[in-house]
Amino acid sequence: MTPGMQGHLAMLSFSALVAGSFSLGGLMANDIDPAAFIAVRFWVAAVIVGALAYTLGGFGAGSFAAPWRYGVLGGLFGIYFVLMFEGLKTAPPVSAAAVFTLVPLMAAVFAWLLLRQVLTSRMAFALAIGGCGALWVIFRADLGALMRFDLGRGEAIYFVGCVSHAIYTPMVRRLNRGESAVTFTFGTVIAGGLLLSVYAWAEIAATDWAALPARVWITLFYTAFFATAVTVVLLQFATLRLPSAKVMAYTYLTPSWVIVWEVILGNGVPPIMVLGGVALTVLALFLLLRDDEAGQH
Repeated sequence: MTPGMQGHLAMLSFSALVAGSFSLGGLMANDIDPAAFIAVRFWVAAVIVGALAYTLGGFGAGSFAAPWRYGVLGGLFGIYFVLMFEGLKTAPPVSAAAVFTLVPLMAAVFAWLLLRQVLTSRMAFALAIGGCGALWVIFRADLGALMRFDLGRGEAIYFVGCVSHAIYTPMVRRLNRGESAVTFTFGTVIAGGLLLSVYAWAEIAATDWAALPARVWITLFYTAFFATAVTVVLLQFATLRLPSAKVMAYTYLTPSWVIVWEVILGNGVPPIMVLGGVALTVLALFLLLRDDEAGQH
């Protein structure tokens, strides 16, 4: 399997795992302060990633040179996650997924600014098809719902977080100095945990952790393991093998995965018309799977 195909497979898994955060996060967003929640989530993820790194042979010499790099990445990722959960206090998971589909275009812009990665016409076409398919899925094939789209407070808050996410993606490639994905992930979540612990210390201390409902703990461990530790590894693994625009194109699958999660959680099966949107996102991904040397640099 080529490095490019490995990157695509990593992002397919990434999109499915990220979708779970929307559905689970929407269930418990009002139960705990978002910054306190994400701080603890990062520390749990750090333990998991640290154990994985130890199992794989530890960290290489010089892995933590220029630690400011991890501070930048941890800060960007922390901002994204905190604003995601803050937004989910009022924005339903499907609306949040709609905002998330803006990330690929923003990532392409930041990739050009930071890395001079050029978005080819075919990639732009694929992103456009994926975006249309994602919107079709998000609004469940209801054109009236699409036309009435109004960016509420929660969606606006989450949009700022998505800008942070879009900057994070090309910054991984810009700041990486040959460290493995696991090493880079460990540094990122440790830095994020430190920054958020300082920022949200009062909220962390004031939280009655023993009295939190089970859904908070379920979401904490799901997001710490699958949606933080695993997805950060997958994202950094893919970013080192694919252009940023292609990496973030996989966010177009997230709304489809959100609907799968909603069905699993008992919120009903979407109408058959929605499958047209799913087909468009799959078509976009097939276009992106084709070798595009112009987009690799």
